[in-house]
Amino acid sequence: MELKNYKPVLNLLIAELLLYLLHKGIFYTLGIITTTFHYSLETLYVFFSACSISILSILIRIKKKNSERFGMAFIWLTAIKILMCSLFLIRLSPRTVGHKSLENINFFVMFILFLTIETTLSVRILNNKQ
Repeated sequence: MELKNYKPVLNLLIAELLLYLLHKGIFYTLGIITTTFHYSLETLYVFFSACSISILSILIRIKKKNSERFGMAFIWLTAIKILMCSLFLIRLSPRTVGHKSLENINFFVMFILFLTIETTLSVRILNNKQ
């Protein structure tokens, strides 16, 4: 296992840390209290980080073995992530009053941000000439 192949995972961790600090700062600045959220920011970041790290690690291995399957693997892994996210959303959906709608918006924004980061890093992996 060459560690330089896993540089996108390191980039992902750095992006996640910066995103978390920015997210916490925005909530602090706007005075949004997250203690009433069903899922804390930390729980969501751990979940999304674990999914993203898993997806990128699998894609790196697939790229090494069979790069023709890379795109299909990305689609399937993303679909699995969406299914897992839907399990999180089941608990949030019936509570869409007041700050709970903010919690739903927060969840979807985090999902879109992490998906964007994963897609960007996946394109970098795919374009990497080895």
